[in-house]
Amino acid sequence: MSEILFTKDNGIGRIALNRPDAFNSVNKAMGVLWLKALDECKKDDEIRVVVITGSGKAFCAGQDLKEVTDPSLNPGFRVLLEEKFGPIVRKIVELEKPIIAAVNGVAAGAGANLALCCDIVVASQKASFIQAFSAIGLMPDSAGTFFLPRLIGRSRAMAYAMLGDKISASEAERIGMIYKSIEVELFEEEVNKLANRMSVMATHGLALTKRAINASMHNDFYQQLALETELQIEAANTADYREGVAAFVEKRKPNFQGK
Repeated sequence: MSEILFTKDNGIGRIALNRPDAFNSVNKAMGVLWLKALDECKKDDEIRVVVITGSGKAFCAGQDLKEVTDPSLNPGFRVLLEEKFGPIVRKIVELEKPIIAAVNGVAAGAGANLALCCDIVVASQKASFIQAFSAIGLMPDSAGTFFLPRLIGRSRAMAYAMLGDKISASEAERIGMIYKSIEVELFEEEVNKLANRMSVMATHGLALTKRAINASMHNDFYQQLALETELQIEAANTADYREGVAAFVEKRKPNFQGK
């Protein structure tokens, strides 16, 4: 059984972490396949939006600890971070297509941070987020120390990172860690609605929005204002912009192609 299930339909690329018996913890094989799936999403122009979720009861429990405690399997933390978790985070952030994290269950350790680096994070009300690192003497990785304080502020980020408290989906929504928590029985339907909605939007414009917001995390005010100008000019030269204006004038629904 493959550690990653990758499918494509109606403009949506779906990446399902598929080690349910291990709470979708990431081993070497899953890391390789996850990177490959993200590369496929990048090069396939038919894919307009990406959904990342977990199989079974969990979203992702982070690194597979059985792998790091087996001397014959453990490559060392430098390799794990520089060749697996770091590249996954970078590919998610740099992919110029919207990425939805559909957090179906517990997201712990690196699994929580791999969700939080996605563009839109929705979670089932049975899901939870845990910065589990401190319980085993580690610190947050997978860009957790970058995104978490920017999402919820330094004070809360410091407390959750140090204490490892379990954060419910509803609490995560309340404090701005995620976009939305969704009732369990409606979760799959609502994720599909969101993905389908985004797959027919002007996804080139969404990609430019993603690029601008990511840049705002390190740009100053004047750099960001200049970047907005350049990206808006690029957006105004797209077929989707012309279609959007025409549809508005003609009072009809636009037919965006992501170009």
